[in-house]
Amino acid sequence: MNAMDLERAKVHDADACLVLANKYCPDPDAEDAANIMRVISMKNYCEESRIIIQLMQYHNKAYLLNIPSWDWKQGDDVICLAELKLGFIAQSCLAPGFSTMMANLFAMRSFITSPDMAAWQNDYLQGTGCEMYTETLSPSFSGMTFSQASELCFVKLKLLLLAIEVKPIDGGDTKISINPQSSKMPANTVGFFIAQSAEEVKRAWFYCKACHEDVKDENLIKKCKCKHLANKTGATPATPFSAALSKPLLNIKNSVMAKEENGSKPVMNGRPTNKPADQQKNGKMEVGIADDQAKDFDFAKTEMKYDSTGMFHWTPARSIEDCILDRNQAAMTVLNGHVVVCLFADPDSPLIGLRNLVMPLRASNFHYHELKHVVIVGAVDYIRREWKTLQNLPKISVLNGSPLSRADLRAVNVNLCDMCVILSAKVPSNDDPTLADKEAILASLNIKAMTFDDTIGVLNQSSNAPDAMSPLGSPIVLHRKGSVYGSNVPMITELVNDSNVQFLDQDDDDDPDTELYLTQPFACGTAFAVSVLDSLMSTTYFNQNALTLIRSLITGGATPELEIILAEGAGLRGGYSTPDTLSHRDRCRVGQISLSDGPLATFGEGRKYQDLFVASLRNYGMLCIGLYRLRDAALTTVDATSKRYVITNPPFDFGLLPTDQVYVLLPFERKQSRFSFSETEV
Repeated sequence: MNAMDLERAKVHDADACLVLANKYCPDPDAEDAANIMRVISMKNYCEESRIIIQLMQYHNKAYLLNIPSWDWKQGDDVICLAELKLGFIAQSCLAPGFSTMMANLFAMRSFITSPDMAAWQNDYLQGTGCEMYTETLSPSFSGMTFSQASELCFVKLKLLLLAIEVKPIDGGDTKISINPQSSKMPANTVGFFIAQSAEEVKRAWFYCKACHEDVKDENLIKKCKCKHLANKTGATPATPFSAALSKPLLNIKNSVMAKEENGSKPVMNGRPTNKPADQQKNGKMEVGIADDQAKDFDFAKTEMKYDSTGMFHWTPARSIEDCILDRNQAAMTVLNGHVVVCLFADPDSPLIGLRNLVMPLRASNFHYHELKHVVIVGAVDYIRREWKTLQNLPKISVLNGSPLSRADLRAVNVNLCDMCVILSAKVPSNDDPTLADKEAILASLNIKAMTFDDTIGVLNQSSNAPDAMSPLGSPIVLHRKGSVYGSNVPMITELVNDSNVQFLDQDDDDDPDTELYLTQPFACGTAFAVSVLDSLMSTTYFNQNALTLIRSLITGGATPELEIILAEGAGLRGGYSTPDTLSHRDRCRVGQISLSDGPLATFGEGRKYQDLFVASLRNYGMLCIGLYRLRDAALTTVDATSKRYVITNPPFDFGLLPTDQVYVLLPFERKQSRFSFSETEV
């Protein structure tokens, strides 16, 4: 805050300034306000300074936009802890363990396997050594589709290509396309890779079809003397991490689109327009959407299903009273395949931003029937304060009760849920850090100790009678058999203090001093701590594009345009479906597919990971990124003691088991998906 101190620290010469938040502060809003003032002071002293700031609360991001010299294009960036933490947890509701995989990807650590360790620990540790890198693809890749390039990288170069940077033909800002389906890649496309080292990723730049097509050993793919590389537009390779600094930095505004629009927008009266070109050929000047689409667009008959950006499902605002269930109503509503949020909060606790948890579960690249119902169990006085941000999101119910009450948990069918999320909004006490997570730990152990009647899980709704409706108006359909033991309920617990992870699992032998990422609950994806997001600061410093990719993967598609709308304070706005907004649905999402049955079942019978990778990409356009495997591989059936762990980007010759589940990046399907994602096997 003092210009003299900034002078002494030579801020004007610094490559970047990092502003860290106190994650354990009693008042997150006051902490954010102080840090934003520090940014204003540094920008006032030297407006060219690149600043990366940690913020606690999502709604405070808007104030950064008010700083005149704050510029995403120059590398300024914000890491919002609430947004990312709850986004990670939300993705774990769709693909259990995904939060662990993503957290390990940006943690920048090496691994050492040991014959003394259990086999599952060695498999997990190999994945923790993976990181995210950017590299320019060699000219040999130009003209390929993304699927062809990804297959070549995996099979030939032993690299996992996740996404590419796309430069629009009209010369606009670049954007990141994750697993795009149709477009062909131009020369010098920048790719986003998961790999063990920067050295490995250089193979993507060195690869030359003429010289390396017959090379079997990927380590022999080095710079060749072929003129093929030198003559292509004089391109120079971008080194991983520093690549982001040598190119114009990405404008995040367009980064979350997962599909490239081919060709520039047509121009009408000198201005770009989103209207299809064939509708402009009739010669008359068209004035608005109602005229433009009169044949198939009627405001009176059209209901708004998505928000104005087309990125999220939307519903007209409902009062919280319409969504509150008592215990009897909850028990009558045969909830299944839903998400239970156990929320500990005092009426005056700081807001944690529940919208950041629910919005990724309401992304428009899901069909409406695929959306998981979210049931929040907690004090309604607190939830009422959060409600303004939740009132436009569909399929939310509130049970005014306690997450420690077994009666309340049974009423919301916690044994039939796809995920139980345990959160606390209470301010941690400074007296004893161990007690900061007492409610979350007690709730977790309480659920694990419960037993459930098995009969409710095997009910089958064969009748299609119109009265077979629950009080919420949705048909009673049971997707999967429920858990008989509470220890088998899919669960993720948010911890304030890393060391408290030792109390979550009574049957593990984790030392209290073990780093969080090495503990069994974290490896299994059942625990998450905000401290893992600290390493995102250094990842963002080295490679801003990596943060953009992570953000677009876990928020479900939040854009700067949407952030400006939310900054107005009026919540999500509904929008009519136009071809332009509907095209925004066409982006990939995270999923988890079982190898025990379905189209991929044959791969669980002793096949290798590479076979699964290639077949998934060729036949379904799905990009495999990891496995979720039973810790005890000898188990052939899933029972009460079974736990899974995360394997990030397994080696190509890794053997598969029928009980494995696969993490995939799925393309959007306009029709009903051929895979069932509502079922979560534990």
